[in-house]
Amino acid sequence: MAQQKKSDPNYKVLAENRRARYDYAIEDDLECGIILSGSEVKSLRESGGNVAESYATVEDGELWLVNSYIAPYDRAMFGHEERRRRKLLVSRKELSNLWNATQRKGMTLVPLVMYFNHKGLVKMKIGIAKGKKNHDKRASDAKRDWGRQKQRLLRHGD
Repeated sequence: MAQQKKSDPNYKVLAENRRARYDYAIEDDLECGIILSGSEVKSLRESGGNVAESYATVEDGELWLVNSYIAPYDRAMFGHEERRRRKLLVSRKELSNLWNATQRKGMTLVPLVMYFNHKGLVKMKIGIAKGKKNHDKRASDAKRDWGRQKQRLLRHGD
């Protein structure tokens, strides 16, 4: 059963925000659904999208994904706007927790990865994060470099 999950034909990463873990200290993450039109899903199946410069926000009791890019699908009868706001689907309890985190604690909602799950549905993983300052980034760089150096030393055995 565990092998089936690894080689699941439906699971596919569509877009990943690689800079998120460098720019933000991610404290928690949350999987949510996303409302898409048919041409957007077709485009994601073919080419993919980009969530690198996008963010999520809670407005009027709803969760929105802002500034994400999904390439236009040229064979669509009714196309879609590439950078439109897309509604994210979460439960009421999770939405209130996200609102509390952003409004009261000063956190940011950062999209981490967009993917097709095992059922073939598009899902989005949102990180609840706090922005890093430059000195924090330098500290995490130094920690990563030390980890690499330590692995080299262990491999070569000085």
